[in-house]
Amino acid sequence: MLIYRLLLSVLSPIFALLMLRQVLRGRERLSDLAERFGAGLTAHPVSCAPKLWVHGASNGELTGARALIEEALRRSPDLEILVTTNTVTARKMVRGWALPRVSVRLAPFDLRPVLRRFITATTPAALVSIENEIWPNRFALLAQNAIPVIVAGARMSDRSAQRWEKMAPIFGGIIRPTIAAITRLAAQDTASEQRLLQLGLPPAALLPKMNLKSTVDIDIAPLKNADPIAAQFDRATTILAASTHPGEERTVLEAFHHLRQTHPQARLILAPRHPARADSIATELSRTGFTYVRRSKGDALGDASVYLADSLGEMPLWYGLSGISFIGGSLVNLGGHTPFEPAQCGTAILHGPSVSNHLTAYRALDAAGAAIEITDAASLAEAMRSLMNEPARATAMAEAAHAALAPLRGAAAQQEAFWATLADVPKLKALS
Repeated sequence: MLIYRLLLSVLSPIFALLMLRQVLRGRERLSDLAERFGAGLTAHPVSCAPKLWVHGASNGELTGARALIEEALRRSPDLEILVTTNTVTARKMVRGWALPRVSVRLAPFDLRPVLRRFITATTPAALVSIENEIWPNRFALLAQNAIPVIVAGARMSDRSAQRWEKMAPIFGGIIRPTIAAITRLAAQDTASEQRLLQLGLPPAALLPKMNLKSTVDIDIAPLKNADPIAAQFDRATTILAASTHPGEERTVLEAFHHLRQTHPQARLILAPRHPARADSIATELSRTGFTYVRRSKGDALGDASVYLADSLGEMPLWYGLSGISFIGGSLVNLGGHTPFEPAQCGTAILHGPSVSNHLTAYRALDAAGAAIEITDAASLAEAMRSLMNEPARATAMAEAAHAALAPLRGAAAQQEAFWATLADVPKLKALS
């Protein structure tokens, strides 16, 4: 742990320079960099109301946590919630919620002086960390200040667990104290639970499993009505490649090229997981000869065959506009992204073989015939062509997906243990 702290102290100027590079590229402002170092915090708390700190990495994690945040506000009319995130886009999204008694800022760097100032100024009664946001200094300092750390919807992929295990001989003094600083933890699934136990989580710290993304409620109609681009798509002939990663776009475009030979009216919405990659994807689109327009430029669809959705926080809209959706992160070894969102939005689901992040959900889908597993461009093209030829089958698959995942969405009873844990904190008794 001492080595970790020394390394962070030595490397913090380099981190600052990397963030400054983001500023120079126009992706962030100097004030954002300063905020990460604790700027804008008063020396003493400005309110005596009980405060809950909720941290999520970015849009996806905080979208999943929104129901928890709203439920906490409902349970405790005096509670204030401070949300922190790693990205400016997620900060903007949370501000857009305009929830009462909720403030949001960029998360503090994992440096002890920054964290001490942050904790002193904000006086959180507890931290709820979403999914896989596990930070050594943050957790250690909170534990030292007797501030509970609760991880909700914890996810530990096989890949991440192997990486942590490999680091154990050198950084075991970081990993185990960090895991031990967790007061209670609700894992997404049994596999994540077991991996975290192997890394040193005490069995007594386990709460019932909780998948926050399975509880998100999505109403597509207002999204379509609010966005003029929606009227430019025919859902029956629109395909979405959702949350794609490097190595997947080329496969998707090859499959789409084959599909267009028999279905020239087909259109593709290409929504990369990280919009910062949009320029390189645009280059690939130009190379393949597809006509395309970009969301970030405000372009109308026109006659373009590909709509590059290089934005964040709009995936429900893209699912709502597409009759068929390929879920990214599944053709490369990343474990796949959530199927709950597309199932709620009524789109037929295609996925690759790498689905370990949501294994239980994908097994339920495959067993019900509610999703199609593909392995390459040829099988993806065939699946898209088959569903486009049989729209009734695509609709039936979407309905079957909703039914197959419904039993996995019953999280209310499971979450009572989570609320009871928070209510054990003296300042948060109202959450019971």
